[in-house]
Amino acid sequence: MNLPFEPQRQTQDYQASDAAHHIHAFVDQKALNAEGPRVMVRGEGLYLWDSEGKRYLDGMSGLWCTQLGYGRKDLTAAAAAQMDQLAYYNMFFHTTHPAVIELSELLFSLLPGHYSHVIYTNSGSEANEVLIRTVRRYWQVLGKPQKTIMIGRWNGYHGSTLAASALGGMKFMHEMGGLIPDVAHIDEPYWYAQGGDLTPAEFGRRCALQLEEKILELGAQNVAGFIAEPFQGAGGMIFPPESYWPEIQRICRQYDVLLCADEVIGGFGRTGEWFAHQYFGFEPDTLSIAKGLTSGYLPMGGLVLSKRMAEALVERGGVFAHGLTYSGHPVAAAVALANLKALRDEGIVRQVKDDTGPYLQKLLHEVFGNHPLIGEIQGIGLLAALQFVEDKGTRKRFANENDLAWQCRTFGFEEGVIIRSTLGRMIMAPALVASRAELDELVDKTRIAVDRTARIAGKL
Repeated sequence: MNLPFEPQRQTQDYQASDAAHHIHAFVDQKALNAEGPRVMVRGEGLYLWDSEGKRYLDGMSGLWCTQLGYGRKDLTAAAAAQMDQLAYYNMFFHTTHPAVIELSELLFSLLPGHYSHVIYTNSGSEANEVLIRTVRRYWQVLGKPQKTIMIGRWNGYHGSTLAASALGGMKFMHEMGGLIPDVAHIDEPYWYAQGGDLTPAEFGRRCALQLEEKILELGAQNVAGFIAEPFQGAGGMIFPPESYWPEIQRICRQYDVLLCADEVIGGFGRTGEWFAHQYFGFEPDTLSIAKGLTSGYLPMGGLVLSKRMAEALVERGGVFAHGLTYSGHPVAAAVALANLKALRDEGIVRQVKDDTGPYLQKLLHEVFGNHPLIGEIQGIGLLAALQFVEDKGTRKRFANENDLAWQCRTFGFEEGVIIRSTLGRMIMAPALVASRAELDELVDKTRIAVDRTARIAGKL
């Protein structure tokens, strides 16, 4: 275990300097400055320590990314060794390097066989930026340059850059920076909130058929691709009905529209399968990856292409007018290689599927199945969502559900557990190396936070 970290400065000093120089993600900065952010100083396994010495169980794997937890010596050793050998070079000037070649060999040994090529990026947002241009270029090469429109889903999330946020369906993000041309949206498959009297299966098919309606409205000859997360992550860990993805795939194939899966959160073992689309049983044309690729130890993402797309781009596409300074960065590639080897060789993905994943889901249903504040429990592998509800019989949600969920998240920090609140849902995604004892702690501390919230809501 790492030795305790002794901060060199007082917490208030760190906070004051942070306020002077930073604008944080998805927060009212003025309010945060008045409150003062937590200053995290050390991580080990599933645990984090702040500058005041308080310990937290990280129930969110950072941002769904630290699959192996914190403090892995094999990953830091891989980074150090690569820095000593080749700290940086690019993939311009007709060059490559061993670290990125070996990473791709391993990556494609883990992927289904219909994928062959990858364009590396620095993040999931960048992967989805690259997606738009790559999909449009593919159709240009096939002699269909009019196929430019991308269809996404309301409340979907694909990143924070302009094009990526446009692909996503979070309207408050659109209001900040606008949209880009040739992007459309359909509804999300959120049965609990929007299903009405329909069964989940009926609702799933109805949501999927919106894609067909939108394609026909826009003209199939104009639609390039449909992008969606296999399950919605930042939108609330929402899992579609089983009827949804088979119908979506049928529609994409019928109308010659590329099916693009955002695997930034779902990839690399989170569901107990290597990739979430495998759990849901569909076959995308592209995969956007990041986060778990390096366990978050270094920034790296990528866009994975099917063989048919790659063949067209390579054999008929000529110059591919795209490049990033840090695409396939040697040190990031070395860390990703070590990370994927650990996930494979230590049987971690199999453990999530056969042991810890089912254990967490069973535990959540035992603890929260009859809780007066919880209307629905959704989950797969090591990720889950608890839906707050005012009336279970009618599925009526609280008018102030966002405030309640935020309060629950705050109670979690006070209890020493990090969980996330989104749209009246409490979500969790612990590191894939979590033990049963750590999952017990995660659920127990979450229960305390939920109970405290239920008292505020008049449910206990």
